[in-house]
Amino acid sequence: MIDAIQSQLVRLSNAEDGLFLQRFFKTGPGQYGEGDRFRGIRVPVLRRLSRAHPDIPLELAEQLLHSAYHEDRFLALLILMRKYANADETGRAGIYTLYLDNTRFINNWDLVDVSAEHIVGAHLSDKSREPLYQLARSCSLWQRRIAILATFHFIKRGRIDETLRISGMLLTDKEDLIHKAVGWMLREAGKRDMQREEAFLSAHYRQMPRTMLRYAIEKFPQDKRLSYLKGTVSPGIHKRRI
Repeated sequence: MIDAIQSQLVRLSNAEDGLFLQRFFKTGPGQYGEGDRFRGIRVPVLRRLSRAHPDIPLELAEQLLHSAYHEDRFLALLILMRKYANADETGRAGIYTLYLDNTRFINNWDLVDVSAEHIVGAHLSDKSREPLYQLARSCSLWQRRIAILATFHFIKRGRIDETLRISGMLLTDKEDLIHKAVGWMLREAGKRDMQREEAFLSAHYRQMPRTMLRYAIEKFPQDKRLSYLKGTVSPGIHKRRI
């Protein structure tokens, strides 16, 4: 089955698109996606392909996740997400474990962003959130991004505590891809509870990387955005608990 899937991926490949994607995902020396290889297959095509293989065994999905090609790994994650959504509790636990055992292959921002909330966030919805804090403390950029993106599952259900706590842990992170992810999740948290987002920002915005702050305040009214960017917001202006 894995050979048949990869044969399909070869037939769907586009060399010109592959070169574009290699540049877009920063695969050059010293860049975050260094050495990654692309077939040149667009996401809607991969989503359709994932729906065509609902019965692939977990071990074969894991084998696909180990591929040197980015699109193969993306497809593997789409398959795992669909399997997770349709599994019983035992099956979900197995997929969650497989995911965390293979984070070294979930090694670009789109791979994290498409999957973390649907597997890690979903699995921890009614469990201890300690695994998220372990991921947030990791030396791996991708594990840290998984930690904050997994909280999107909670945000969509009106629960933003983990987002705020993990954002606090990542305030001084050196990686731009973490700055963007944290700012994005803070912005999404603010859509559900603006007072708590602003309480967090008023306490921390002076130490936040500029990119993180800009993402977090992107939807604020212009005058309020400028107040944060100019550093004129009082840290004590919002009394509600963070």
